[in-house]
Amino acid sequence: MSGIGTGYDLSVSTFSPDGRVFQAEYAQKAVDSSGTVLGMCCADGVVLAAEKPEISKLIEEHSNRRAFPIDRHAGAVIAGVAADGRAIIDRAQAEASNYKSFYGDKIPGHVLAERVASFVHLFNLYWYVRPFGVCTLLATCDHSGPQLHMVDPSGTMHEYNATAVGKGRQAAKNELEKLKLDRMTCKEALFSAAKILHQVHDEEKAFELEVAWISADTDYVFTRVSNEEVAEAEQAAKAAIEAEDMDDD
Repeated sequence: MSGIGTGYDLSVSTFSPDGRVFQAEYAQKAVDSSGTVLGMCCADGVVLAAEKPEISKLIEEHSNRRAFPIDRHAGAVIAGVAADGRAIIDRAQAEASNYKSFYGDKIPGHVLAERVASFVHLFNLYWYVRPFGVCTLLATCDHSGPQLHMVDPSGTMHEYNATAVGKGRQAAKNELEKLKLDRMTCKEALFSAAKILHQVHDEEKAFELEVAWISADTDYVFTRVSNEEVAEAEQAAKAAIEAEDMDDD
């Protein structure tokens, strides 16, 4: 009975007999059912890309952002419940600002990731709150170079060369594993991100691609990729996918 959460999923502070916290698992499911989001740590920076399914033709294009700046050298993209994600972004921005005020230097990537993870983990400890239904991919570039971290709903943090979350995460990860990221520039990764997200997307529904990066071309300032560059990458990605399909036939 404990395997299906009966009686043990009423509070995030309750473990089941087999050591599971069901509310944290439910939060992860909110992420797993959202649009695919991926991150790639390249030779000259980090690229973050999000697939935003079109939920209504009445919504203004480029609204409901998934990529956010945290500091000049740091930014993030969220997957899951967007409102929860904005609360995490607010905390990350506050942590970056406080660190700079106290130490007089920009916050290192791993410190930012650890502080965000600690904040997220707090919402897994008390019965009167619920976990955030969000995975946060953090892109930073500090004295140690470009870094990519991910914080999941339980507050667990890992550093990655590349990763993906959301509906198409497994297919996206399979494609990411084929890339030689240590030799790839962010501009090349932009094309790869567009191609992967179009490959794993459900063709029946339209979606908008949102991309942000921090690279040598941006003077290592976290910036959203322009709509023109994204459209160009999407066009090239679609052409590549069509060419591959024709070769398979």
